[in-house]
Amino acid sequence: MNPFAKAFCRIYQACFHLVLPLLPYREPKVYHSLEDVKSILKDLGVKSVLLVTDKGLASTAGFKTLVEEVQQSGVLLAIYDETNANPTVNNVNAAKKSYLDNHCEALIAYGGGSPMDCAKGVGSLIAYPKKTIQQMKGLLKVLRKIPPLIAIPTTAGTGSEVTITSVITDSETKYKYTINSFSLIPSYAILDPKVTLSLPPHMTSTTGMDALTHATEAFIGRSTSKETERLSKEAVRLIFDNILKVYEHPEDLEARKNMLMASYKAGIAFSKSYVGYIHAIAHSLGGEYNIPHGLANAAIMPYILKAYGKKAEKRLYLLAQAAGILEKTDTVESGARKYIAAIEELNRKMNIPTTFPQIQEKDIPVMAKHAAKEANPLYPVPKLMNAKELEKFYYVLKGEKDA
Repeated sequence: MNPFAKAFCRIYQACFHLVLPLLPYREPKVYHSLEDVKSILKDLGVKSVLLVTDKGLASTAGFKTLVEEVQQSGVLLAIYDETNANPTVNNVNAAKKSYLDNHCEALIAYGGGSPMDCAKGVGSLIAYPKKTIQQMKGLLKVLRKIPPLIAIPTTAGTGSEVTITSVITDSETKYKYTINSFSLIPSYAILDPKVTLSLPPHMTSTTGMDALTHATEAFIGRSTSKETERLSKEAVRLIFDNILKVYEHPEDLEARKNMLMASYKAGIAFSKSYVGYIHAIAHSLGGEYNIPHGLANAAIMPYILKAYGKKAEKRLYLLAQAAGILEKTDTVESGARKYIAAIEELNRKMNIPTTFPQIQEKDIPVMAKHAAKEANPLYPVPKLMNAKELEKFYYVLKGEKDA
């Protein structure tokens, strides 16, 4: 990246960092059981609600319990269960139609990041009925209140139940973009570990690694605060202590509860301190090839952390310390290497692939441009890179070059 572009990015990030404490960030009101949805709906006083989910989750026991709880509350229930793994503009528009057709007054998102992103998109369109979802992309475009949103995560990873972000894929261009506004933070979050019991092992692992990516990128960036540093380290400790437990022993409710809390803490951290190139590249891969977000993050993370080199060593050392993987004799350099090696070991133990052979060389320049456009100048990364510099990571992920 040329010196002028670097200077612009750093000045932009410094200014944004200065105003962050003044921005209207809030946390949702947290509950811990699906049964609490009845009291929430009673407090809201709504007559009809739209439940956003996907086909796979709509057949689970947890979903059926949720439906029963809503019906027992006396509130009319409409269901949209067509959300894609990477929610599209078409998903958002179809769910909005269901919301309006059924005269809904609130939203429930049941699932991982995808149903939550879709529900946030619906809320944005209800708040701005004359705008398209494409017009919401970017930072602070949704300033009006969205309808009350109850987020129920079925994965311990995305942190969407506490974030300002919705990620939507353009169905035509395959461009995956983010909508970042404080009004998108859900009003309520129900963190019930029982609903994560139905997760297959590969989703348990990749969504858990998604949370680790959030905590890591939030901590190593240049827009941290004492609060986000603390939350990131707490999330890292919880993940290293529990992710293999839930992968190898899916019925371990205590470990699942800990992973939900790790995801929640990491979600707050990256909402306030932002992410980096891992996320930007993962979004481009999700848009182009529909690669699940957590899977993409897990595979990319070691490559990007290595590329940051000395710029991230001290911060990675501190994360290794939080993870409990250091010896007294470790230097900053060896501690940083241990942290990256531990991530690679988690990927190996949980059978997470490190390459994506479906990547086509012809698509790489466009994906790299999308990633650079998302990240620069907003993401306060340790080391700045332009689109051309980001291209190498796609070749590594394709399996054609060394990291």
